[in-house]
Amino acid sequence: MAAAYGLYTHIRANHWRSIALLLGLFFLVYVMVYAGALAAEALLYDASLDWLLRAAWRDTIHALPFATGGTIIWMLIAYRYHQTMIDAVTDSHEVTRKEQPRLYNLLENLCISRGLPMPKLKVMDSSALNAFASGLNQKQYAITVTTGLLDRLDDAEVEAVLGHELTHIRNGDVRMLVIAVIIAGVIGFVAELVFRMLFEGGLRYRPGRSSSSGDSDRGKGGAFFAIIIAVAMIALAWFLSIVIRYALSRRREYLADAGAVELTKNPDAMITALRKIEGRGELEGSTSAVMEMCVDNPRSGFADLFATHPSIDRRVAALVQFAGGHDPGPLELPPPDDPVEEQAAPEQAEAEPDKPSLPGQTAGGAIPPVPGSGPWGTPHRN
Repeated sequence: MAAAYGLYTHIRANHWRSIALLLGLFFLVYVMVYAGALAAEALLYDASLDWLLRAAWRDTIHALPFATGGTIIWMLIAYRYHQTMIDAVTDSHEVTRKEQPRLYNLLENLCISRGLPMPKLKVMDSSALNAFASGLNQKQYAITVTTGLLDRLDDAEVEAVLGHELTHIRNGDVRMLVIAVIIAGVIGFVAELVFRMLFEGGLRYRPGRSSSSGDSDRGKGGAFFAIIIAVAMIALAWFLSIVIRYALSRRREYLADAGAVELTKNPDAMITALRKIEGRGELEGSTSAVMEMCVDNPRSGFADLFATHPSIDRRVAALVQFAGGHDPGPLELPPPDDPVEEQAAPEQAEAEPDKPSLPGQTAGGAIPPVPGSGPWGTPHRN
């Protein structure tokens, strides 16, 4: 594929790569069906490996319509109810302008500036600092933010996070990721069925039975090797499905950060938002599929090999290099329930006049409460 230059050409190139990866996921479903058929033949018949491989292929051909139909039904169910399941897992709820005027107005202004349809806006009651977009079409698209993020980020930073998630929707990232998660779920389901069949006695080895295809010259001794091949195929398909899921998400985070800067014209707000979210984004009780959709999916150590997101340091470095932002470095935030900070902030607001500076940044790189603001940099509203 030719090299891509510029944000929109990168988006288009990633779109086609994503389609290719999703086609690969569909192929993996059929690989799983063949592996299951091979394991079943090996458990039922004591035959040569060549005979078992051919018998499994015939079984797969017969099973293809059922496998395809089952996968389509699975996807239709997920298409209709995936948002309901996400809301149930995260305990999030839709909000209106009256309930969240600050959040609603920020998102509405971003949508108006680019002529984009307004997605649903949802809030999750969590102290974690994170947000995610979900949905498969314009009627389903939703952006969910945590109460912790709303409390700890100022308006410019919240706007940057909303721009990040709105870019995921605009670029089609959300739809691709949801579809990938759905198909990976099919692969995981089939893998569990096959492993249960192999190791929990669902089928028993019965030597001496006649061939299902009427072939009398089938030989012997291939069942053990056929089972090894089937297990290896299942493990490989399952592993590749996970790798593909992560690849679909990881390469898009840089584009979403760039899209947020394009929408807000404020790279410093995106950088400080990422620095505040850094290490504070883990959603308690949420599944890995939900975390893959979030602004940040923190992982460390060995788990970082399978991280769905680049590190915050790399994302910030990209914004500094290509968007001209300023990196304050890792940020320490005061405890959200610190009574001293609660009392000190109003006094500081009265004593100090407004001073022009970069958004939320001082010469020392720290981000103290902005004069005239609440304890965490959120402007007071009368």
